[in-house]
Amino acid sequence: REVGRFANFDNENKVSQLNEVQQHVLDTIQNYFGWNRKEDQESRSKKQDDENYELRSTKDEIKNENKHIPEIEESSINNRLSSIPKEVVLLHGVTSSGKTEIYVKLIEQAIAQGKQVLYLLPEIALTTQIINRLRKYFGDAVGVYHSKFNENERVEVWRNVLQVQNRKSEAGSFNSGSATNNNQPTTNYKLIVGARSALFLPYSNLGLVIVDEEHDTSYKQYDPAPRYNARDAAIYLAHIHKAKTLLGSATPCLETYYNAQEGKYGFVEINQRFGGVQMPEILIADVKEATRKKLMKSHFSPLLLDTVTLALEQKEQVVLFQNRRGFAPQLECNMCAWVPHCTNCDVSLTFHKASNQLRCHYCGYATKPPSKCAACGDTDIKMKGFGTEKIEEELSIFFPKAKIARMDLDTTRSKFAHQHIIQDFEDGNIDILVGTQMVTKGLDFDNVTMVGVLNADSMLNFPDFRSFERSYQLMAQVSGRAGRKNKRGKVIIQTQNPDHVIIQDVIENNFLSMYTQQLSDRKDFNYPPYYRLIEITLIHKEIEMVNASAKYLADELKRHFQKRVLGPEFPLVSRIRNLYHKNILLKIERDASVAQVKKIVNDLLVQFKTKSDYKSVRVQMDVDPM
Repeated sequence: REVGRFANFDNENKVSQLNEVQQHVLDTIQNYFGWNRKEDQESRSKKQDDENYELRSTKDEIKNENKHIPEIEESSINNRLSSIPKEVVLLHGVTSSGKTEIYVKLIEQAIAQGKQVLYLLPEIALTTQIINRLRKYFGDAVGVYHSKFNENERVEVWRNVLQVQNRKSEAGSFNSGSATNNNQPTTNYKLIVGARSALFLPYSNLGLVIVDEEHDTSYKQYDPAPRYNARDAAIYLAHIHKAKTLLGSATPCLETYYNAQEGKYGFVEINQRFGGVQMPEILIADVKEATRKKLMKSHFSPLLLDTVTLALEQKEQVVLFQNRRGFAPQLECNMCAWVPHCTNCDVSLTFHKASNQLRCHYCGYATKPPSKCAACGDTDIKMKGFGTEKIEEELSIFFPKAKIARMDLDTTRSKFAHQHIIQDFEDGNIDILVGTQMVTKGLDFDNVTMVGVLNADSMLNFPDFRSFERSYQLMAQVSGRAGRKNKRGKVIIQTQNPDHVIIQDVIENNFLSMYTQQLSDRKDFNYPPYYRLIEITLIHKEIEMVNASAKYLADELKRHFQKRVLGPEFPLVSRIRNLYHKNILLKIERDASVAQVKKIVNDLLVQFKTKSDYKSVRVQMDVDPM
């Protein structure tokens, strides 16, 4: 039985022969990895017989479909050739520059060497779309593993990967006298595509690890423990297996880009889109000015509505990004400003119109919307803000003939929900797709020519030292969904601060400007990549106990680390599921002894736990929090 069924997308021209720039990039990566292409080609023919593995004839058909590829000037690539081998290489290529085609060539080379390949993606939605492209090239040698699979499906993938380790002993141990033999897959997976949980499959002969969209925060596991970053774990996994790691992104994480610039990682860059397609035109809609002139229609500026109208008239598709799900972030009494809050958490309840409920996005608490204010009794209760659900509803008023769909956590809870939405959009059954961060991450739609960012300010004003970096990444990534094939795309960013430095960097596609400014700020204030962070969170049901224990532990840490300790301080949401949280942040120099820091912190935690007063306090450690 085939493990996992994937949407049968009719995506043509996805796996194509490389143009001059891509070949240059591929040669550079091979140079870093120390791979000899001629030897690998000879190894490939030998391994195909030994492993009973055949590349499908589709490969030649695909190449024939792509004979006419406009060449890009070689000056568009800025790479640093090095004779020093690197275990990790960063591929920084603008959106739609053809990074996936380069991945395919490297995967083919690794498989020809008889090695396994792990291809990590941040979102299950991405695995849904890219798997067809890889299966078209590598056939049944591709396996998929992620959290939407049930336990039986996961076991089948696990066993299949394990078969590579010792097929003969595997057949004897698992299949002797067992009916499960009939269900064993006949082809061993040589390429595993998956989200972060795919890291823990029993690889035995790993040769290459690819981390696509390496900047994405979805790679970070927060709860439950273990808390880890799948990108960093993938690099270490590759190191254990003596394999190579390729990190790819159009907007790399600052720490990764810094490591590449410092020579720790290999570095290669593509500055133009594949096939000579222009980067999208980015226009700013000044919401403050439009509101002053009373031109706003609900949450849409005239520029946004006109651009959507034009795209729909030309039978093109539109993607709209709003980084908040639900209908309205909160309800508020117009008389006394009372806001309904969760009974278990210190956070306002979000209104979901489809279920007619107020919901807490932290603990899941739900209740019916109040008919009157709980504080003053007034019945004038207004909705504040807007989420994807409200955008979807209002768009149907402005564009009654358009087919509109929504892609967020609420609409993708079922196993194949991602697949169905993406396939419908790919097939042209959806005209406008409204979504949260899910729509920003590497999806490839040929007919999308217009992208709208409905509220850039909420990202920029978030109180976090990474907010500018993440805002740039999100806006650049969602902009990259527009105009990926023939026609130049158009992006509309709605903001009340059009002169903001990050918005200007997005307009100019100037990653280096954002990187340089953020690096300067982080150096001044002791943040990554110059320092490493350890976040210590103390949790208890009584706020007095949290305050006392956090003060004690912070004082002990300050005795050893002095000014490197920040806090204790309550986080933005200080109470979750009736448990109070308080954070202590420890900043450690990048060149400090990790073993020494670990020993001091562990000794202090043991000492903290031995005090009878604080034994009931739960302590969470998060190294390199995001």
